[in-house]
Amino acid sequence: MDEEKKLAEQKQDVPAYQVQQKAPIHEPTISDLSKKILATDKQYDLSKILSAYQFAEKAHAGQTRSSGEPYIIHPLAVADILLDLGMDTDTICVGLLHDVVEDTEYTLDDIRKKFGQDVAILVDGVTKLNRIPIFDKEQQQANNVRKILLAMSHDIRVMIIKLADRIHNMRTLHFLPPDKQRRIALETMNVYAPIAHRLGIRTVKDELEDLSFYYLDSFAYSEIEHIMEIKKGEREAFIESIKERIRTRLEQEHFAKEPIIEGRVKSVYGIYKKVYVNHKSIDEIYDKYAVRVIVSTVAECYTVLGIVHDMFRPLPNRFKDYIANPKSNMYQSLHTTVLGRESIPFEIQIRTWDMHVSAEYGIAAHWKYKEGIQGKDKMEERLAWVRKVIESQQTSDDVEEIVRAIKSDLSPEDIVVMTPRGDSITLPIGSTVIDFAYRIHTEIGHRTIGGKVDGKMVPLDYALKTGEICEVLTSKDPNKGPNRAWLGIVKTNEAKSKIRSWFKKECREENIETGRSSLEQEFKRAHIRLPESEWETFLADDLKRHNCATLDDFFASIGYGGIMLSKIMPRLKDRYVKEYGSDDEAEKPVAPVAPQRQENGKGCIILDKIDDCVFKFSQCCNPLPGDDIVGFITRGHGISVHTTSCVNYQSALSRGNEEELARWLPVQWTNSTSTLIPTTIEVIAVDRVGLVFDITKILSESHIQIVHSASRNLRNGNAIFEASVQIAGTDQLKSILDKLRKIRGVISVDRAKK
Repeated sequence: MDEEKKLAEQKQDVPAYQVQQKAPIHEPTISDLSKKILATDKQYDLSKILSAYQFAEKAHAGQTRSSGEPYIIHPLAVADILLDLGMDTDTICVGLLHDVVEDTEYTLDDIRKKFGQDVAILVDGVTKLNRIPIFDKEQQQANNVRKILLAMSHDIRVMIIKLADRIHNMRTLHFLPPDKQRRIALETMNVYAPIAHRLGIRTVKDELEDLSFYYLDSFAYSEIEHIMEIKKGEREAFIESIKERIRTRLEQEHFAKEPIIEGRVKSVYGIYKKVYVNHKSIDEIYDKYAVRVIVSTVAECYTVLGIVHDMFRPLPNRFKDYIANPKSNMYQSLHTTVLGRESIPFEIQIRTWDMHVSAEYGIAAHWKYKEGIQGKDKMEERLAWVRKVIESQQTSDDVEEIVRAIKSDLSPEDIVVMTPRGDSITLPIGSTVIDFAYRIHTEIGHRTIGGKVDGKMVPLDYALKTGEICEVLTSKDPNKGPNRAWLGIVKTNEAKSKIRSWFKKECREENIETGRSSLEQEFKRAHIRLPESEWETFLADDLKRHNCATLDDFFASIGYGGIMLSKIMPRLKDRYVKEYGSDDEAEKPVAPVAPQRQENGKGCIILDKIDDCVFKFSQCCNPLPGDDIVGFITRGHGISVHTTSCVNYQSALSRGNEEELARWLPVQWTNSTSTLIPTTIEVIAVDRVGLVFDITKILSESHIQIVHSASRNLRNGNAIFEASVQIAGTDQLKSILDKLRKIRGVISVDRAKK
C-alpha cells in the first residue's frame, strides 16, 4: 500500500473531533460496521464479529443508556472506534462484548465456549478494569492504579479497549448530571489521557483531553474556540498557501516518492495549556498552526529541513530533533518553527511514514500497520515504561505518594537531558541531578555527591532543562550511600524507590531507631500521650494499611521513607481524640518561648486590638512574623500562638467541635519589624573542611544572632548542621535559606521544627 492510500485510509479512520452539545454524533449500526470492515484491506473474520454482535444484542436486550437509547449502541460504538484504530478481530469482538459479563446474566464461561479463550481473557481484563473506581477512597487509589498498569503489562489490548470505551462515554457525557460529568472528566484527564499519551495514540489523547477540558472548564474552552473561530477562514487560507508554497518548492527536488503535505490547527486543550497555564497570549503560541511533511526516508527528512529553512526564516531556539532524540513514548519527528512573509510564525513537522503511523496510532500501529512498527521488539520497547512504573512503586508504603508518583510518571510533559557522551536521557519536568544519576545507573545514584550542568557546578536539587548536558560527580568510597533528604528532592518515582530500597536493605536497625524516634517526636507535637506498650494496638489499622507485620517493620518503613508521617499524623490525631477524648494536653502549649519585647514595651501579637496580652509560641509549628497565625486560649497559660497550617489547628477544624473551635481566636502580628523570635535551621551538606565556617560566615554577614549551633557526621558521608537563630520574620528567613543553599556542597536547607 502506497503512502497516498494509507493517508486516505487514515483520514477516513479518524473521525473529526466534535463537542456533542453542538453536533450529535452519528452512532454506527451493525450495517455501518460491516461495510467499514469490508472496505478495509485487512483480513477480518466478519462472521465472528457478527456473532459477537448478536450475542451482545441478546444479552443487553431491554437495557438502555442514560440517554434513553438502547444499550447496544455503546458496544457498537466502541467496536467502531477499535476498528478505526486498526485492531484485530478478537479485539473488535471484545469491544462488542466488554459489558456483557459485568451487566448481564451471562458469564465468562459462556463467552469462552462461544468465542474462545483469547476473547474470554480480554473480556475478563476489561471487566476487572471497569470495576476499578479511580477516584474513591484514598487508601484504594494506589491499588486501583496498580491494577490498570498490571492489566496493561499482561495484554495491552485490554487498555486500548478501555480507552475506546472511555472515548464513547466521554462523547455522550452530556446525558449525565453535572457532578458525574466533572468526576468522570477529571478521572479521564488525570489517568486515561496520560496513558493514551504514553501509548503514543495521539488521536485518542487529543480527543480525551479536549472532551475532558470542555466539562472541567467550559468557559475557557468556549473562549479559546471563539478566538480560533473568528479568523477560521483566514487561518485555513494561510495553511493552504503555506502547503502550496512548500509543495511547489519540493517538486523541484528528487524524492523517492512524492512527499505528502498536511496542515493542522493545535487542539483546544493544547492552546489552553499554553495560554492559561504558561500565561501566554494567543499570538505567542508559535505552533498553533502546523504543516506536516511526510517523506520516505530519514535522510529525506533532513533534506526537507534544509529546504524549509531556506524558504522561511527559522526562529531561534525553536528547533527540536525528535528523530535523533525520540520522546519517551517513541515519538519521532523534526520540529521547526519558522516565519513566513505574512510574519505569522508556524510549525513544520517532518517525518517518515513509519514515524507518522507511530505518532498517530502509537502502539495500536502494531495491529493497524504491521510494517509501521517493527515487530515484537518495538512493542516491548513501548511497554517497558509500564513495567518500570510497576516495579519502581513497589517499595513505597504511602498510598498518596504512590498515586502522585504514578501520575507523575504518566505525565505527558518530559525533558531531554544529555550525558557528556551525547546520550539522551528522558525525564519528567522538574527532575533533578539525582533523578538523572539514578536513571543512568542505580550505583551511580547511590554514590552521587554533586553535579555539573553545562560545565558549571549546581546543587543536587537543581531542576534540569531540555538540552542541558549533565555530568554526575560520584564518590570513590564504595560504602557511600544516599541521603534521606534526597527523598524530598527527587522527582521521579524510580529514584525514590531506589533510595528507599537502599535504606531498607542497608540500615534496618538504624531505620527502626530513626522511625521510633520520629514517631515519638510527632506524637509529642500532636499531644498524643500513649505508653509505647499501647502503640501497636493504636497503630493496628496503619500497620495493616502499610503491609507491616510488626511494629518494628512500621518503624523501619518510617525510617527509610516508605511512610510519610506528615501524611498519617492528622488521621492518627483524629483517632486519638475519638478514642481517648479531648484531653487537657491538647490544650496546653508546649515549652513556652518568650518573645523579645519591642522598645515601647508592647508585644508583637495583637488580639482584638489589645496588644498587651499574655501569649506563648507553640513549638509544634514555630510561627514567625509573616506566617498566617491563629491563637488558642489555654487554661491558665494565656494564648498559644500557632500557624494556620499547624497540624493541631487543622485537626481541630476537621473535628468541627464548636466548643473547641470557640477557643481558637484570630490573632495577627504587629507592623513592627524589631521583634526577634528564635527558630532553628537545618543544613545538610557534603562533609568537607570549612563547611561550618562558610555557613556561620553567611549568618554573621547577614547580622543573624546564633543562639546555639551543633553539627555531626552522617553515616553516608554527609554532615548535618543545626543552628538556633534569632529571626525577624519569614522574609528574612527565606533570604537566609536562599543564601545558604548556594554554599558549595549543600544538599538541603530547611526550617526545622522542634
